[in-house]
Amino acid sequence: MKHETAGDPMSGLKWTRRTTAKIAARLQSIGIKVGTRTVAGLLKKMGFSLRVNHKKLAGSSHPDRDAQFIHIAELRERCAVEHQPIISVDTKKKELLGAFKNAGVKWDREPVLVNDHDFRSDADGIAVPYGVYDLQANRGTLFVGTSYDTPAFAVDCVEKWWRSEGQQRYADAESLSILADGGGSNGSRCRAWKVELQRRLCDRHGLSVTVAHYPTGASKWNPIEHRFFSELSKNWAGRPLDSHETILKYARTTKTSAGLCVRAHLIRRCYKKRIKVTDTQMQELVITKDETLPTWNYTIDPS
Repeated sequence: MKHETAGDPMSGLKWTRRTTAKIAARLQSIGIKVGTRTVAGLLKKMGFSLRVNHKKLAGSSHPDRDAQFIHIAELRERCAVEHQPIISVDTKKKELLGAFKNAGVKWDREPVLVNDHDFRSDADGIAVPYGVYDLQANRGTLFVGTSYDTPAFAVDCVEKWWRSEGQQRYADAESLSILADGGGSNGSRCRAWKVELQRRLCDRHGLSVTVAHYPTGASKWNPIEHRFFSELSKNWAGRPLDSHETILKYARTTKTSAGLCVRAHLIRRCYKKRIKVTDTQMQELVITKDETLPTWNYTIDPS
C-alpha cells in the first residue's frame, strides 16, 4: 500500500488507487483469508475513503489577466452609464440529437431510456447553440445552428440579434460592445471573425463595434456563462435533446426570478469551414486597436 496511497495534508484523509478486490487478492496470496467487504471496512478504520478527481488546480495565468479584467469592468460600467448596448457571446456545448443521456435529474414517474453509448453515427443530427446575452436588459437569445460553429455563423447570430432585438431596444445607438472568449469562432486571433464583423455589422448597419476578449482560461467569467447558459442547462437537465424543436422549446421557457427571458431561433444555413482570409482583406479593415492590450481589445468602424 505504501506507493499506492495519497492523502490530504490538511485533513489527514487518505485514499488508495487499488481496488478492494486487488487488496484482498494480495492479502490472500500471503496467507491471510479476507474478503473485499472486510478490506473496505478496514480501510475506513485506517482513514481511507473513496475519492474522485476535483478540478481545483488553476494553470498559470496570463500576466495581463488582471489588467484585462479591469478594462472589461470599465467598459461595462461606461456602457451602463451611457445606456449603450453591450452583449456577451459564446458557443454552448454542441449537442447530439437523439436518445442520448443529458446530464441532470428531473421529477418523473419512470426513468427515460436512452442509448448506452453516445455514437455520432446514431444521432439524428447536431445542434450548435450560440448565445447572445444582453447585459443591460437581462435578455438571452439562443441561435441553434445545424452545421458548424464558424466565425461566419457567430457573426450571423450577432447580426440577427441586432436586427430582431438590438436596434429596437437601443434605437439611438451608434455603437455596440461585445464581450467574447479568447478562442473559438469569435476568438481574438480569428481573422474571419473580424472580417465578418466589418462586413455584416459595421458596414451593413453603420455600427462601431468594440470587442473585448477574456484572457485564456477565464471564459467562466464571461457573463453569458453564469447568467444565461447555466439557467438553460438547469431547464433542460435530465431531458434527452432529441430534436431541434425540443432545444428551442426548452430555451424559450427558460426564466429566472431575476427577470431573465429567452428567445430562440433555428438557423438552417450550412456554413463552410476553414475559409482563408487574405492579408489584403485584413488591410481593408477599419480597425483601431486599443492602447490597453491591443490583442484583446479593438474597435471596428464602418468603412
